Formats: sequence, C-alpha cells, structure tokens
Amino acid sequence: MPLLLTVLADTHLPKRARQLPDEVWDAIEASDVVVHAGDWTETPLLDELESRARRLIACYGNNDGGDLRARLPLVARAELDGVRLAVVHETGQKQGREARMAALYPDVDVLVFGHSHIPWDTRAATGLRLLNPGSPTDRRRQPHCTFMTATIDAGHLDVALRRLPQR
Repeated sequence: MPLLLTVLADTHLPKRARQLPDEVWDAIEASDVVVHAGDWTETPLLDELESRARRLIACYGNNDGGDLRARLPLVARAELDGVRLAVVHETGQKQGREARMAALYPDVDVLVFGHSHIPWDTRAATGLRLLNPGSPTDRRRQPHCTFMTATIDAGHLDVALRRLPQR
C-alpha cells in the first residue's frame, strides 16, 4: 500500500499563527508519516504532532531553542518504502544548492528542507530530489502559505504542493 506523507516546515507557532490551518490538520490526520523541516519555535506543536501523527520525522531549525534541540536532531533520516529521506532546516543560498546538497547527502534520494519559506522541488544531477514545502503559517513574499503532500509507492515519490487560502 502507498505511504501518504504531509511535509511541513517553518510553522513558527505561536509567533506567526496560533495554530496550524484546518487543511493542514486534515492532511496530517490522513497521513502515514509527517515530515517537519524545522523552525517550530515552541514545543507545543511538537507535542501535538507526536501525539496525533502516526509517525513523525523531524529536525530543529535556526529559530528553535534548546528545548526543541534536545528532542530533535539537526538532520533526521529515514527510509520509507525504498526511498532514503533526510530532513534538514538550512541548505544555504539557492545558487548551487542542488550540487552542494548532492555532495553533502550522497546516500539520500530525497532531501526535505525549510528556512526560506519558498516552495522548492528540483533535482540534482545525481538524482537527489530537493523539496521545500514553504510555510503553512508565514508566506513572507510568496502569494500563498503552503505545505506539501506526497505519496510513496514501491520506491516512487509523487509530490503535490498545497496552497492554503489567504487568511
């Protein structure tokens, strides 16, 4: 059976929003795995995701304090139905990102990252796929707040960017 994923980053709760939008919670409830690429800023969302998600794969971000850093790694890794996944918050500047990350993560098929709040879906020359879901709570200069959903089936990853209605 396919694995259903919800991919998040840069939630910044409660500074950018009091809670995640209902559409995000609906996706989380339907998912087998939730991936979060850091910048939680406070622990209550981590606690809630740990209790509500079937499986959580997550790292901390640059805005996360010692309490989150004590509970989450800098880089999270997992293998999901034959897809080798790494999750990290920061990848540096966009120029040269694919080659730089392919060199840093040669044993990974998919790298999920955050930090910029800008949705991103590209491939390095090595085949490494880089995904940034944007932010479901802080669109910055983007037209919409966003997150991603994905399906993994027999080693094949299919990803969809989800745009949230403006609040």
